[in-house]
Amino acid sequence: MIVVGLMTGTSADGLDVAVADLALDGDELALRVLDHREVAFPDDLADDILRLLEPRDVPLSLVSGVDARLGRFCADAVADVLAETGVVADLVVSHGQTVRHDVTDGQVTGTFQIGQPAWIAERTGVPVLSDVRSHDVAAGGQGAPLASVLDHLLLADAEIPTAALNLGGIANITVVAPGRPTVAYDTGPANALIDLMARRITGEPRAYDRDGALAAAGEVLPALLDDLLAEPYYALDAPKSTGKELFHAAYLDEHLSRYAAAHGEPDPHDVVATLTVLTARTVVDQCRARGVGAVVASGGGTRNPVLMAALRRELGAAPVRTTDELGLPEGAKEATLMALLGWLTWHGLPGTLPGVTGATHGTLAGRITPGAGPLRLGEPPAAPPARLRVVR
Repeated sequence: MIVVGLMTGTSADGLDVAVADLALDGDELALRVLDHREVAFPDDLADDILRLLEPRDVPLSLVSGVDARLGRFCADAVADVLAETGVVADLVVSHGQTVRHDVTDGQVTGTFQIGQPAWIAERTGVPVLSDVRSHDVAAGGQGAPLASVLDHLLLADAEIPTAALNLGGIANITVVAPGRPTVAYDTGPANALIDLMARRITGEPRAYDRDGALAAAGEVLPALLDDLLAEPYYALDAPKSTGKELFHAAYLDEHLSRYAAAHGEPDPHDVVATLTVLTARTVVDQCRARGVGAVVASGGGTRNPVLMAALRRELGAAPVRTTDELGLPEGAKEATLMALLGWLTWHGLPGTLPGVTGATHGTLAGRITPGAGPLRLGEPPAAPPARLRVVR
Protein backbone atom coordinates (compact mmCIF):
# COMPACT_ATOMS: atom_id res chain seq x y z
CA MET A 1 0.00 0.00 0.00
CA ILE A 2 1.37 3.42 -1.01
CA VAL A 3 0.55 6.16 1.50
CA VAL A 4 1.53 9.83 1.40
CA GLY A 5 1.98 11.35 4.86
CA LEU A 6 1.79 15.09 5.51
CA MET A 7 2.87 16.78 8.72
CA THR A 8 3.15 20.35 9.92
CA GLY A 9 4.08 20.81 13.55
CA THR A 10 4.30 23.50 16.19
CA SER A 11 7.32 25.09 14.55
CA ALA A 12 5.08 25.92 11.55
CA ASP A 13 8.07 26.28 9.23
CA GLY A 14 6.84 24.11 6.38
CA LEU A 15 5.11 20.93 5.30
CA ASP A 16 6.87 17.58 5.69
CA VAL A 17 5.91 15.10 2.97
CA ALA A 18 6.77 11.39 2.92
CA VAL A 19 5.75 8.73 0.42
CA ALA A 20 5.80 5.30 2.07
CA ASP A 21 5.33 1.80 0.74
CA LEU A 22 3.98 -0.45 3.51
CA ALA A 23 3.54 -4.21 3.38
CA LEU A 24 2.73 -6.71 6.15
CA ASP A 25 4.83 -9.88 6.26
CA GLY A 26 3.77 -12.10 9.13
CA ASP A 27 4.00 -10.01 12.29
CA GLU A 28 6.39 -7.53 10.68
CA LEU A 29 5.36 -4.40 8.83
CA ALA A 30 7.96 -3.46 6.21
CA LEU A 31 8.21 0.24 5.38
CA ARG A 32 10.17 1.78 2.54
CA VAL A 33 10.39 5.57 2.25
CA LEU A 34 10.10 6.24 -1.48
CA ASP A 35 10.42 10.01 -1.21
CA HIS A 36 10.54 12.66 1.50
CA ARG A 37 10.87 16.41 1.42
CA GLU A 38 10.07 19.60 3.28
CA VAL A 39 8.07 22.18 1.35
CA ALA A 40 8.46 25.69 2.79
CA PHE A 41 5.33 27.73 3.37
CA PRO A 42 4.97 31.02 1.52
CA ASP A 43 5.64 33.95 3.83
CA ASP A 44 2.03 35.10 4.10
CA LEU A 45 0.74 31.63 5.00
CA ALA A 46 3.53 31.06 7.53
CA ASP A 47 2.87 34.43 9.17
CA ASP A 48 -0.85 33.73 9.48
CA ILE A 49 -0.23 30.25 10.93
CA LEU A 50 2.04 31.76 13.55
CA ARG A 51 -0.68 34.31 14.40
CA LEU A 52 -3.06 31.43 15.05
CA LEU A 53 -0.57 29.71 17.35
CA GLU A 54 -0.43 32.58 19.82
CA PRO A 55 -2.99 32.24 22.66
CA ARG A 56 -5.05 35.29 21.77
CA ASP A 57 -8.39 35.91 20.13
CA VAL A 58 -8.29 35.97 16.33
CA PRO A 59 -10.96 36.65 13.70
CA LEU A 60 -12.90 33.61 12.56
CA SER A 61 -12.13 34.74 9.01
CA LEU A 62 -8.43 34.13 9.69
CA VAL A 63 -9.11 30.55 10.87
CA SER A 64 -11.33 29.86 7.86
CA GLY A 65 -8.90 31.46 5.44
CA VAL A 66 -5.87 29.52 6.69
CA ASP A 67 -7.91 26.30 6.71
CA ALA A 68 -8.59 26.69 2.98
CA ARG A 69 -5.17 28.07 2.01
CA LEU A 70 -3.31 25.32 3.88
CA GLY A 71 -5.59 22.72 2.30
CA ARG A 72 -4.76 24.03 -1.17
CA PHE A 73 -1.06 24.19 -0.32
CA CYS A 74 -1.13 20.53 0.80
CA ALA A 75 -3.02 19.56 -2.35
CA ASP A 76 -0.38 21.20 -4.54
CA ALA A 77 2.44 19.52 -2.58
CA VAL A 78 0.89 16.06 -2.95
CA ALA A 79 0.15 16.59 -6.65
CA ASP A 80 3.75 17.69 -7.22
CA VAL A 81 5.35 14.74 -5.42
CA LEU A 82 3.10 12.22 -7.18
CA ALA A 83 3.86 13.78 -10.58
CA GLU A 84 7.61 13.87 -9.93
CA THR A 85 7.88 10.33 -8.58
CA GLY A 86 5.30 8.68 -10.83
CA VAL A 87 3.86 6.93 -7.79
CA VAL A 88 0.17 6.01 -7.63
CA ALA A 89 -0.99 6.58 -4.05
CA ASP A 90 -3.73 4.61 -2.31
CA LEU A 91 -4.19 7.12 0.52
CA VAL A 92 -3.06 10.52 1.74
CA VAL A 93 -2.88 11.24 5.47
CA SER A 94 -2.88 14.93 6.38
CA HIS A 95 -2.26 15.87 9.98
CA GLY A 96 -3.05 19.54 9.41
CA GLN A 97 -1.86 22.40 11.59
CA THR A 98 -2.75 22.20 15.27
CA VAL A 99 -4.09 25.59 16.30
CA ARG A 100 -5.65 24.56 19.62
CA HIS A 101 -4.89 21.78 22.08
CA ASP A 102 -6.92 22.53 25.19
CA VAL A 103 -5.94 20.98 28.51
CA THR A 104 -7.91 21.45 31.74
CA ASP A 105 -6.60 19.90 34.96
CA GLY A 106 -4.46 17.50 32.95
CA GLN A 107 -7.34 16.35 30.74
CA VAL A 108 -7.46 17.25 27.04
CA THR A 109 -10.89 18.71 26.35
CA GLY A 110 -10.39 19.43 22.67
CA THR A 111 -7.85 19.43 19.87
CA PHE A 112 -8.25 21.33 16.61
CA GLN A 113 -6.27 20.92 13.39
CA ILE A 114 -6.91 22.90 10.21
CA GLY A 115 -5.98 22.38 6.56
CA GLN A 116 -9.13 21.35 4.70
CA PRO A 117 -8.56 17.80 3.32
CA ALA A 118 -11.22 18.13 0.61
CA TRP A 119 -8.79 20.22 -1.45
CA ILE A 120 -6.34 17.31 -1.50
CA ALA A 121 -8.97 14.74 -2.40
CA GLU A 122 -10.37 16.93 -5.17
CA ARG A 123 -6.97 17.79 -6.64
CA THR A 124 -5.50 14.28 -6.58
CA GLY A 125 -8.51 11.95 -6.62
CA VAL A 126 -6.97 10.08 -3.68
CA PRO A 127 -8.89 9.54 -0.41
CA VAL A 128 -7.58 11.55 2.53
CA LEU A 129 -7.42 10.62 6.21
CA SER A 130 -7.38 13.65 8.53
CA ASP A 131 -8.27 14.74 12.08
CA VAL A 132 -6.16 11.92 13.49
CA ARG A 133 -6.20 13.03 17.15
CA SER A 134 -9.86 13.67 18.00
CA HIS A 135 -11.04 10.06 18.36
CA ASP A 136 -8.38 9.40 20.99
CA VAL A 137 -9.39 12.56 22.86
CA ALA A 138 -13.05 11.52 22.77
CA ALA A 139 -12.00 8.19 24.35
CA GLY A 140 -10.37 10.05 27.24
CA GLY A 141 -6.84 10.28 25.81
CA GLN A 142 -4.43 13.12 25.33
CA GLY A 143 -4.44 12.80 21.55
CA ALA A 144 -0.64 12.84 21.85
CA PRO A 145 2.03 11.88 21.31
CA LEU A 146 0.90 9.98 18.25
CA ALA A 147 4.49 8.92 17.55
CA SER A 148 4.22 6.28 20.25
CA VAL A 149 2.80 3.65 17.87
CA LEU A 150 5.65 4.07 15.38
CA ASP A 151 8.26 4.19 18.14
CA HIS A 152 6.83 1.09 19.82
CA LEU A 153 7.04 -0.91 16.59
CA LEU A 154 10.41 0.51 15.51
CA LEU A 155 12.05 -0.26 18.88
CA ALA A 156 10.19 -3.53 19.50
CA ASP A 157 13.43 -5.52 19.74
CA ALA A 158 15.25 -3.10 22.06
CA GLU A 159 17.25 -5.01 24.66
CA ILE A 160 17.47 -2.12 27.15
CA PRO A 161 15.00 0.66 28.01
CA THR A 162 15.23 2.99 25.01
CA ALA A 163 13.64 6.40 24.48
CA ALA A 164 12.53 7.61 21.10
CA LEU A 165 12.86 11.38 21.38
CA ASN A 166 11.33 13.90 19.02
CA LEU A 167 12.62 17.47 19.16
CA GLY A 168 10.12 19.62 17.31
CA GLY A 169 8.48 22.72 18.74
CA ILE A 170 7.56 20.48 21.68
CA ALA A 171 9.68 17.55 22.88
CA ASN A 172 8.14 14.13 23.43
CA ILE A 173 9.50 10.74 24.37
CA THR A 174 8.35 7.16 23.92
CA VAL A 175 10.06 4.70 26.26
CA VAL A 176 10.16 1.09 25.06
CA ALA A 177 11.54 -1.39 27.60
CA PRO A 178 11.63 -5.19 27.64
CA GLY A 179 8.88 -6.60 29.83
CA ARG A 180 7.32 -3.20 30.55
CA PRO A 181 4.41 -1.34 28.96
CA THR A 182 5.41 1.38 26.53
CA VAL A 183 4.90 4.93 27.82
CA ALA A 184 4.88 8.17 25.86
CA TYR A 185 4.25 11.85 26.63
CA ASP A 186 5.37 15.40 25.98
CA THR A 187 8.28 16.41 28.19
CA GLY A 188 8.07 20.16 27.53
CA PRO A 189 9.40 22.67 25.01
CA ALA A 190 12.06 21.70 22.50
CA ASN A 191 12.38 24.54 20.00
CA ALA A 192 9.24 26.54 20.84
CA LEU A 193 10.84 28.99 23.27
CA ILE A 194 14.25 28.95 21.54
CA ASP A 195 12.59 29.98 18.28
CA LEU A 196 10.89 32.91 20.01
CA MET A 197 14.22 34.30 21.18
CA ALA A 198 15.87 33.64 17.81
CA ARG A 199 13.19 35.73 16.13
CA ARG A 200 13.67 38.56 18.62
CA ILE A 201 17.43 38.57 18.19
CA THR A 202 17.45 38.42 14.41
CA GLY A 203 14.26 40.34 13.66
CA GLU A 204 13.27 37.59 11.24
CA PRO A 205 9.71 36.29 11.78
CA ARG A 206 10.59 32.63 11.14
CA ALA A 207 14.15 32.49 12.44
CA TYR A 208 15.52 29.63 14.52
CA ASP A 209 18.86 28.97 16.18
CA ARG A 210 20.65 27.72 13.08
CA ASP A 211 23.50 25.37 14.05
CA GLY A 212 23.09 26.48 17.67
CA ALA A 213 25.05 29.66 16.94
CA LEU A 214 22.91 31.88 19.19
CA ALA A 215 23.16 29.51 22.16
CA ALA A 216 26.90 29.09 21.62
CA ALA A 217 27.31 32.89 21.91
CA GLY A 218 25.70 32.96 25.37
CA GLU A 219 26.07 31.51 28.85
CA VAL A 220 23.49 29.72 30.96
CA LEU A 221 21.77 31.89 33.57
CA PRO A 222 21.29 29.60 36.62
CA ALA A 223 18.60 31.72 38.28
CA LEU A 224 16.54 31.88 35.09
CA LEU A 225 16.98 28.16 34.51
CA ASP A 226 15.80 27.36 38.05
CA ASP A 227 12.75 29.57 37.60
CA LEU A 228 11.87 27.91 34.29
CA LEU A 229 12.34 24.42 35.77
CA ALA A 230 9.76 25.22 38.46
CA GLU A 231 7.01 24.97 35.82
CA PRO A 232 4.31 22.67 37.31
CA TYR A 233 3.84 20.78 34.03
CA TYR A 234 7.17 18.99 34.48
CA ALA A 235 6.01 17.39 37.74
CA LEU A 236 2.73 16.03 36.33
CA ASP A 237 2.37 12.29 35.93
CA ALA A 238 1.98 10.75 32.48
CA PRO A 239 -0.04 10.58 30.33
CA LYS A 240 0.23 14.29 29.60
CA SER A 241 0.59 16.61 26.64
CA THR A 242 1.29 20.27 26.04
CA GLY A 243 1.89 22.83 23.32
CA LYS A 244 2.10 26.51 22.53
CA GLU A 245 -1.02 27.07 24.60
CA LEU A 246 1.43 26.94 27.52
CA PHE A 247 4.89 27.60 26.09
CA HIS A 248 4.29 30.87 24.24
CA ALA A 249 5.68 34.41 24.13
CA ALA A 250 3.76 35.77 27.14
CA TYR A 251 4.87 32.76 29.21
CA LEU A 252 8.52 33.44 28.38
CA ASP A 253 8.15 37.17 29.03
CA GLU A 254 6.77 36.48 32.51
CA HIS A 255 9.93 34.56 33.41
CA LEU A 256 12.20 37.16 31.81
CA SER A 257 10.48 39.97 33.72
CA ARG A 258 11.01 38.17 37.02
CA TYR A 259 14.66 37.61 36.20
CA ALA A 260 15.17 41.25 35.13
CA ALA A 261 13.61 42.55 38.36
CA ALA A 262 16.04 40.55 40.47
CA HIS A 263 19.19 40.46 38.32
CA GLY A 264 18.89 43.08 35.59
CA GLU A 265 18.02 42.69 31.92
CA PRO A 266 19.48 39.43 30.58
CA ASP A 267 21.56 39.22 27.42
CA PRO A 268 19.36 37.62 24.72
CA HIS A 269 22.08 35.12 23.79
CA ASP A 270 22.28 34.04 27.43
CA VAL A 271 18.52 33.46 27.34
CA VAL A 272 18.88 31.20 24.28
CA ALA A 273 21.68 29.27 25.99
CA THR A 274 19.48 28.84 29.06
CA LEU A 275 16.46 27.71 27.05
CA THR A 276 18.61 25.18 25.22
CA VAL A 277 19.71 23.64 28.51
CA LEU A 278 16.09 23.76 29.71
CA THR A 279 15.09 21.54 26.80
CA ALA A 280 17.92 19.11 27.46
CA ARG A 281 17.34 19.02 31.22
CA THR A 282 13.59 18.40 31.02
CA VAL A 283 14.09 15.59 28.51
CA VAL A 284 16.88 13.96 30.51
CA ASP A 285 15.01 14.22 33.82
CA GLN A 286 12.24 12.11 32.30
CA CYS A 287 14.67 9.66 30.72
CA ARG A 288 16.36 9.10 34.10
CA ALA A 289 13.01 8.65 35.83
CA ARG A 290 12.23 5.88 33.31
CA GLY A 291 15.62 4.16 33.56
CA VAL A 292 16.46 4.91 29.94
CA GLY A 293 19.76 3.47 28.75
CA ALA A 294 19.75 4.73 25.14
CA VAL A 295 18.09 7.50 23.12
CA VAL A 296 17.08 7.57 19.46
CA ALA A 297 16.33 11.17 18.44
CA SER A 298 14.54 12.83 15.53
CA GLY A 299 13.14 16.23 14.62
CA GLY A 300 14.60 19.62 13.84
CA GLY A 301 16.36 19.87 17.20
CA THR A 302 18.79 17.12 16.15
CA ARG A 303 20.29 19.64 13.71
CA ASN A 304 21.26 21.92 16.61
CA PRO A 305 24.70 20.73 17.76
CA VAL A 306 24.58 22.78 20.97
CA LEU A 307 21.28 21.18 21.99
CA MET A 308 22.54 17.70 21.10
CA ALA A 309 25.75 18.30 23.06
CA ALA A 310 23.70 19.40 26.06
CA LEU A 311 21.60 16.23 25.82
CA ARG A 312 24.67 14.01 25.67
CA ARG A 313 26.30 15.88 28.55
CA GLU A 314 23.20 15.54 30.74
CA LEU A 315 22.65 11.87 29.84
CA GLY A 316 26.21 10.83 30.59
CA ALA A 317 26.93 7.27 29.42
CA ALA A 318 23.62 6.67 27.63
CA PRO A 319 24.26 6.77 23.87
CA VAL A 320 22.29 9.22 21.70
CA ARG A 321 21.79 8.46 18.02
CA THR A 322 19.23 9.51 15.41
CA THR A 323 16.62 7.53 13.52
CA ASP A 324 18.83 7.85 10.42
CA GLU A 325 20.92 5.04 11.90
CA LEU A 326 17.79 2.85 11.88
CA GLY A 327 17.15 3.65 8.24
CA LEU A 328 14.46 6.28 8.85
CA PRO A 329 15.57 9.84 7.96
CA GLU A 330 14.95 12.00 11.01
CA GLY A 331 13.37 14.73 8.90
CA ALA A 332 10.87 12.23 7.48
CA LYS A 333 9.82 10.56 10.72
CA GLU A 334 6.66 12.52 11.52
CA ALA A 335 5.33 12.44 7.96
CA THR A 336 6.11 8.71 7.87
CA LEU A 337 4.18 8.37 11.12
CA MET A 338 1.15 9.82 9.33
CA ALA A 339 1.55 7.20 6.60
CA LEU A 340 1.69 4.46 9.23
CA LEU A 341 -1.47 5.75 10.93
CA GLY A 342 -3.16 5.70 7.54
CA TRP A 343 -2.16 2.09 6.94
CA LEU A 344 -3.47 1.10 10.37
CA THR A 345 -6.82 2.85 9.96
CA TRP A 346 -7.24 1.47 6.43
CA HIS A 347 -6.86 -2.05 7.85
CA GLY A 348 -9.14 -1.49 10.85
CA LEU A 349 -6.35 -1.29 13.42
CA PRO A 350 -6.02 1.26 16.24
CA GLY A 351 -3.47 4.02 15.88
CA THR A 352 -2.81 4.28 19.62
CA LEU A 353 -1.46 1.83 22.18
CA PRO A 354 -3.64 0.82 25.15
CA GLY A 355 -3.02 3.13 28.11
CA VAL A 356 -0.31 5.22 26.49
CA THR A 357 -2.39 8.33 25.83
CA GLY A 358 -4.78 7.75 28.72
CA ALA A 359 -7.65 6.67 26.48
CA THR A 360 -9.91 3.91 27.77
CA HIS A 361 -9.15 1.84 24.66
CA GLY A 362 -7.23 1.98 21.40
CA THR A 363 -8.99 3.97 18.70
CA LEU A 364 -8.97 4.09 14.92
CA ALA A 365 -7.31 7.33 13.89
CA GLY A 366 -9.03 9.97 11.81
CA ARG A 367 -11.87 10.39 9.37
CA ILE A 368 -11.79 9.81 5.64
CA THR A 369 -12.62 12.21 2.82
CA PRO A 370 -13.33 10.05 -0.26
CA GLY A 371 -11.37 10.59 -3.46
CA ALA A 372 -12.56 10.20 -7.03
CA GLY A 373 -13.92 6.69 -6.58
CA PRO A 374 -15.73 4.58 -3.98
CA LEU A 375 -13.91 3.66 -0.80
CA ARG A 376 -12.63 0.11 -0.58
CA LEU A 377 -10.86 -0.37 2.74
CA GLY A 378 -8.33 -3.13 3.32
CA GLU A 379 -9.11 -6.38 5.07
CA PRO A 380 -8.03 -6.43 8.73
CA PRO A 381 -5.03 -8.74 9.21
CA ALA A 382 -5.25 -11.80 11.43
CA ALA A 383 -3.06 -10.00 13.98
CA PRO A 384 -1.64 -6.47 14.18
CA PRO A 385 2.05 -5.98 13.37
CA ALA A 386 4.44 -6.55 16.26
CA ARG A 387 7.40 -4.67 14.79
CA LEU A 388 8.34 -2.25 12.04
CA ARG A 389 11.26 -2.84 9.70
CA VAL A 390 12.55 0.03 7.63
CA VAL A 391 13.66 -1.19 4.21
CA ARG A 392 16.46 0.93 2.78
